[in-house]
Amino acid sequence: MIRLISGALLLAALLVTIWVLPYWATAILAAAASAIAAAEAANLAAKAGVMVPAPFVGLASALMTVVFVVHGRRIPGSDDDTLGAVILALLVVSGVVVLAMGPPSPQSLARAATLIMLPIYVGLPLGAIVWVHWVFGPAATTWLIGVMAASDSAQYYCGRTFGRRKLAPAVSPAKTVEGALGGLLVAAVAGAIAARWGLPAVGAVAAGVLALSMALFGIAGDLFESLLKRSVGAKDSSQLIPGHGGLLDRIDSYLFAAPVCYLFLRYVV
Repeated sequence: MIRLISGALLLAALLVTIWVLPYWATAILAAAASAIAAAEAANLAAKAGVMVPAPFVGLASALMTVVFVVHGRRIPGSDDDTLGAVILALLVVSGVVVLAMGPPSPQSLARAATLIMLPIYVGLPLGAIVWVHWVFGPAATTWLIGVMAASDSAQYYCGRTFGRRKLAPAVSPAKTVEGALGGLLVAAVAGAIAARWGLPAVGAVAAGVLALSMALFGIAGDLFESLLKRSVGAKDSSQLIPGHGGLLDRIDSYLFAAPVCYLFLRYVV
């Protein structure tokens, strides 16, 4: 019951932000989520002995989200290089932070890599979702979220009903091949059916293929975050959301699926 209530509240807050509030509210929400999820990832790194300042990682991730949206609204082929400048700044500042953390140690290289990787891993994909909202509107954003939610639900129920073969037992023992196939099928069908409403500029067949690709990479994103957690013996990224774990646990599939949607809508449509 707690899981259902917290999930419903999160969904309601997300839909109100997308459909009722101004465009910039979505960016603020995404930046806040980016900061929280990236800080959770930093805390996972700490469990492996890679100590990095979570506030710095969270702030850098939020900045990545906002800058990606601003950069993404530029005309393709323009000479705007804001995003590249911010990534270069992240590289330099991360190096300075590692220098300030003490003398050389076996963790120095891991710290530098973690400080650079986590803001990109979390911040840019959430920025891609906001870009979809700003450029294509709330219906397209709801299409993206709905496709992934339908896929996740189908994976769960198909896995429980038909699951026999483990998909990646060392990383996520609960995931099955049958569940993954069910999630891919439902995503493709749901994406094609809802395309006329959510993505009218995209045909049903193309939308179905896009949804299928998003679901496929979403599964990879889910497994990747599970890999990070299992590498440090953690079940959840945090206990922030009752019944769900951490925020990173809720958005892990979107972190790999959103870039697929962004690339298609920006360079194919």
